[in-house]
This record gives sequence, structure tokens and C-alpha cells, in this order.
Amino acid sequence: MMETIKSKYARLVGELIARVPQEAQVSEVNVYQEGIVSILPYIDTIIRDYLDPSSAIEGYENLEVLYDHAQRGESTLILMEHYSNFDLPVFHYLLRNQGPRGESIASSIAAIAGIKLNEENPAVHAFARAYTRIVIYPSRSLQIIKENFKDPKELYYEMRRSLSINHAAMKALSAAKTSGKIVLVFPAGTRYRPWDPSSKRGVREIASYIKSFSKFCLISVNGNILRLNPSGAMEDDILQKDRVIYNVSPVHDSREFLQSVRYDLHFGDDKKQAIVDTLMDLLEAMHCEVEARRQG
Repeated sequence: MMETIKSKYARLVGELIARVPQEAQVSEVNVYQEGIVSILPYIDTIIRDYLDPSSAIEGYENLEVLYDHAQRGESTLILMEHYSNFDLPVFHYLLRNQGPRGESIASSIAAIAGIKLNEENPAVHAFARAYTRIVIYPSRSLQIIKENFKDPKELYYEMRRSLSINHAAMKALSAAKTSGKIVLVFPAGTRYRPWDPSSKRGVREIASYIKSFSKFCLISVNGNILRLNPSGAMEDDILQKDRVIYNVSPVHDSREFLQSVRYDLHFGDDKKQAIVDTLMDLLEAMHCEVEARRQG
């Protein structure tokens, strides 16, 4: 029988929901949401039940270097593969298990997150609130709305709302960049769905992130304790024991990276997409290298 968080941890989820703010609606006044540390133990309980003890962060020392850059006031970025809504929770958990230094790195992370995590389901919202996030209205979400809204007034309202949320999110991002935070972004903008290869392609907006940050690390993700359920919503994702390996690249200087990409590609018509495609190729190579060892 397939186990889900909803089916196996109903009582825990109920306690978790009771401990977070009930207002899940996102507006321009609450796009920056500080993680609620007191609810981490609830999520850690699930992670411990399903995470293989041999799980690890390879290249952890590179995160320490990135963290030092952030503490000196430089803008720092993590670009991570995205397979599961537990990519960040498991990463955060493993960081905190590294000791005081790892705990400091974990507490410095501010993840860019779509409004769906807040507004789709109370349980998903409760889990998301454990981690510091800057909430945005993703371009993909707006496109879906444009395709499905029937009432022009509702569509106009939602478009206005998306603009105000994203404007506020950019202000929050600017503040985070110079306050010792490490901003974490999933460059694909969505979880990878094997039946939809386009879900692994990076979104163009990531090129702007790289240009506006000083340093960044790439992180590949191998293994997954919360698998997508093709026929269900987020809360129906399937729990599965697994060994999860995060592989952290050395710290990249953004300016040097962009110069090298321009030199290699001589750019076609879509410069931003060319940058992001190169980035995703690097992540894929990291993923495949670790997977070969993980399976071997």
C-alpha cells in the first residue's frame, strides 16, 4: 500500500496546521515569510522515518565558502534541482545535522517559492512555513490562469495581484541579498515530472538572477523520499525510503560564469535561455555523475 503524509501522519499534520498562521493568502504585504523554527521537529520526524542514514551533502565545504561570502555582504545564490516538495526540507535537515556551522547556513537560506505552496492546501502551507521563503507569483501560474479564467474581471484582478506580489517580492529579494541571506532558487521553476520532459528545462528568468548575484553554487539532487503522485494533488505525494545525495558545486563567480557562457555559445536569438540551458546542462551532468555512483 502506498503511504502518503496525509494517510500515515494525519495526527502530526493536524498539530502542524494548528501551529502556523491560518491566513495563507499571499499579498504584497507578506511575500517575505520567516521560517517558523518551532515546527521543524514535526517535519524532521517524517524525514527521519524515510531518509536512509547514508544520505549526505557532498561538497558541503563549498556551502561554507558561499556562506562566508554572504556574511561579508555579498549577494549569494543556490541553484538546485527540483524533484520533490521535500528537496528543501531534507537539505535543511542534513545541513542542521552538520553542527553549529551547518545550522547557521540552514538559517541563512531564503527560498524563492510559488504562491501555490501557500494557497493550494492547508497541509502544504503548514509544511512550507517551516522554511524562510520569498513568495512569488510564477509566470507559469499566470499563464495557466490566462488559459482557464472565463470572467475578464477575475482575470484582470488576478493579473493585478500577480504584479503587486512580484513587485513586493523583488523588494524583499533586494533586501535579502545584502543581509547575509543565501537565496535558494529552483531554476526549473517546478518539480520534475518524468512524463513531461519540459518540466526539467530552466526558466528564462533564472538568467536575471545570475546577473544580479555575485556568487552562486549549483546543487544536484539524487534520491527522493516524497515521490510525485501523477493522479493526485501535492498532499497525495507518496512517501518512500531512499538515500538522498546533494552534490554542491564549487562557488561560481557570476560575472566570470556569464563571460564564459557568452564565449562558448556566441549566443543565438534568446540569450537568457542560452544561459539557463547551459546551467541546466551542468546540473544534469552533476546529477548523472552522482547517480552512477549511487546505483553502483
